Amino acid sequence: MASQYEVEHNIKPAPSTTRRRRQVDMSTFTAHLHNILPESTTTTTTTTTTRNAPPSHHHHNPHAVPNPADTSALFRLLQDQMGTLATTAPTEENRAFLRSLVEALEADVARPPRQIEGVTQAFLDGLDRVPRSRLKKEDTCPICAERYLDDPYPLVVELPCHETHRFDLECVGPWLLGKGTCPLCRKEMGKRKEVVVVDDGEEEEDGNGLYA
Repeated sequence: MASQYEVEHNIKPAPSTTRRRRQVDMSTFTAHLHNILPESTTTTTTTTTTRNAPPSHHHHNPHAVPNPADTSALFRLLQDQMGTLATTAPTEENRAFLRSLVEALEADVARPPRQIEGVTQAFLDGLDRVPRSRLKKEDTCPICAERYLDDPYPLVVELPCHETHRFDLECVGPWLLGKGTCPLCRKEMGKRKEVVVVDDGEEEEDGNGLYA
């Protein structure tokens, strides 16, 4: 897509063998997520969803609960990006799918959950990568609707819910980090879990009523 500057000045991009992709830059979403979650849940390795994110300032309380306003803003960022993609959807099917994601996020924006139940960055990094040799020419990402093989270095992941549920990592990463479900079937993935230590102070008794 041409930038506003290129449109206003009638500048045509030079021919290129690499198409400009429809994926929206999600670095703002990722940075905001890292700022409102404990560092232990967002430790990252290099992925396409975080490579452009600015430095973040984690807090270190593993039991901290995000501020509702911050949580609402996070889902609003994700909703806005999906909505932007919907405006340039190449097919009605893709537009309807993106709108369904926008609608699914509305409740999280209006009534933000107490905790963000998305997957961990470790889960995201561990998703099965689909090698280029297994991709067909017509295969497209359900979110951006771009053909995987139009990218010379596609980074496609397969979700554990079904072998056909494949996405560009850059597209599906923010949804998984925020919602923790497959965008297609809404099955829950490996969500963040808060470790709770329970100590009831009771000692184990043997069969004769004596303490073990």
